[in-house]
Amino acid sequence: MVAKLSIVEEEADESAFWLEVIPEAELMSAAKTASLHKEAGELTAIMVASRQTLLRNNRKSKL
Repeated sequence: MVAKLSIVEEEADESAFWLEVIPEAELMSAAKTASLHKEAGELTAIMVASRQTLLRNNRKSKL
């Protein structure tokens, strides 16, 4: 499960990266990608927190 969350975290982070590149490359305006970029960052943060919670709970259950 930790590995799967890590993959999701990586993909959300990469999506945020590309949503940052799109306006820089003048493919679309920053105004149009801003909300998507924010959401990708939020999803990344959720996955990081979920993975950390899972790791913490796994350590506690082994004690």
